Amino acid sequence: MRIDFDLELDREQSLALGALALLLLFCGGAATAALGSWSEAADEAAQRRAILAQVEAAQRHGAAGGGRAALAPDAAFLVAPTIGQASALLQAHVGKLVAARHASVATSAAQPALREDTPDVLRLRATFDMGLPALQALLYELETGAPYVFVDALAVSPQRGAGEPLLRVTLDLRGLWRRPQI
Repeated sequence: MRIDFDLELDREQSLALGALALLLLFCGGAATAALGSWSEAADEAAQRRAILAQVEAAQRHGAAGGGRAALAPDAAFLVAPTIGQASALLQAHVGKLVAARHASVATSAAQPALREDTPDVLRLRATFDMGLPALQALLYELETGAPYVFVDALAVSPQRGAGEPLLRVTLDLRGLWRRPQI
């Protein structure tokens, strides 16, 4: 028994078959991209879990040794008896860094803690006008200097004026404070 297939496709059927092949190819590519993205996210989550396990182990080891685990040097914290005084220290620190770049803080205000913040976190929003090179230097010093200050949000808008172009900068900052040891 012999079966012959004579498939003669007209133009519409050929186009439909080509469109189906492209659709299958697109779906296969999308599935591959989704699996790759999922794999990268799983790898990153595994790395973060490993880091968390190391930090927890260091804390347990420090507590078992009778002391506190030192995860950051003392210079990393704003040391003050109250969070209000620590906020003032953070405002003064930011003001000093901005003034060193020949600018001045237009507004500065302590912000309320977020729900996910630990009790040792304080927040500050500062607004000032500054050129781009000075802003880059300021951000570098904030992120790498002591006390540790983290930039959570940055908003920049150009300001009109004569001379060097200025940027209106609003920073949402986060710092860590610690009560002094008695």
